[in-house]
Amino acid sequence: MMRKTFLVLVGAATGAALTLVAVQPRLVFSSMSANAAASADTYRNLNLFGDVFERVRSDYVERPEDAKLVETAINGMLAGLDPHSSYMDGKSFRDMQIQTRGEFGGLGIEVTMEDGLVKVVAPIDETPAAKAGIMANDIITHLDEEAVQGLTLNQAVEKMRGPVNTKIKLRVMRKGAEKPVEISITRDIIRVRAVRSNVNGDDIAYIKLTQFNEQTTDGLKKAISELTSQIPADKLKGFIIDLRNNPGGLLDQAISVSDAFLDRGEIVSTRGRNVEETQRFNARTGDLTKGKPIIVLTNGGSASASEIVAGALQDHKRATVLGTRSFGKGSVQTIIPLGAGNGALRLTTARYYTPSGKSIQAKGITPDIEVLQDVPEEMKARAESKGESSLRGHLKADGDEQTGSQSYIPPDAKDDKALKMAADLLRGTVTNSAFPPSGKRAEAPKQ
Repeated sequence: MMRKTFLVLVGAATGAALTLVAVQPRLVFSSMSANAAASADTYRNLNLFGDVFERVRSDYVERPEDAKLVETAINGMLAGLDPHSSYMDGKSFRDMQIQTRGEFGGLGIEVTMEDGLVKVVAPIDETPAAKAGIMANDIITHLDEEAVQGLTLNQAVEKMRGPVNTKIKLRVMRKGAEKPVEISITRDIIRVRAVRSNVNGDDIAYIKLTQFNEQTTDGLKKAISELTSQIPADKLKGFIIDLRNNPGGLLDQAISVSDAFLDRGEIVSTRGRNVEETQRFNARTGDLTKGKPIIVLTNGGSASASEIVAGALQDHKRATVLGTRSFGKGSVQTIIPLGAGNGALRLTTARYYTPSGKSIQAKGITPDIEVLQDVPEEMKARAESKGESSLRGHLKADGDEQTGSQSYIPPDAKDDKALKMAADLLRGTVTNSAFPPSGKRAEAPKQ
């Protein structure tokens, strides 16, 4: 039997990293009558599509391109499913594979589509977009005077990419701004440092994960090794793992990052339409931090793979989650190649669940300790992330949905209330009943 190669990812934004897995095709059996009825309805609808297609080809005021018509139809079909399903043409698919390696050309922003416009999830640190002042929740309406309305997300992303040292002008709308803002950005090679670290004071290891690409786990291991060599074991108070404004990325990297802090237990499970498609991922023995206390920082920009890590460590009582509620993207997308030159299909195929069996879809991870930042007056309109629940066509939550939360991070660490609270808790200068975490570790529900 022929094997099909699929790509699986958990990221909130286009171009999120991906990983390869092999999946056997599934055989589906049904009664002859039911199958025949379904087939009849399907073929009637396909005939309708064919009729419309031919009428457009023959009667539209200008001769359309057949390939363009088909691609537009595919995009419309996928857009009607959920915000994270889409079609990538051949070039977009190749670009996505390149980005997986953590190096690509462009501006350095993670984006999504909302109401036909491009919305900034977050600028990537130390990139042209970040330096030019692009902010999370900016709405991009024009690219070099061309309206974004009517473009697919992939088309818009393609226009933002280009040769190094070339310029592009973005027109953005910001909530609270009286008029659109014009921002000129010079393209550059974007080398994403997935992991950054430093010593906080002289006794706390601080590690920031900016996204989950192929380098993330290796970068994390290197950071832990370097920090523990700089801080004597008897002096090390613990670790701060900063996942704020991390939009997600590779599923396998989210699993391996979680595994770095756990000795045992389930990390995450994914469940598709059929029971046999359920997958469970478990930790292996070996906590790289040797049981030191951990505080995980989250906010409204922490999405998908970030939420897997935060949820796993929270459920297992391995870490205290501090900050604001996360984005709430609890779905998994499969990238299905469509053959040479035909691009790929990005299709939502499963929901994921934390070790305790909770779905965070349209809810997010609720922090054990909520800490709100002091937001400058001019930034208040941009300080809130709407969250998954605000996206049109999102998968519905199991139970009550939650709106977005604060996503502002002060540029100066001395003004960062969440970071300061985490450090104070580790040093014992302040106390909270949620730190260190106590209670029973999560047990995966019986299936």
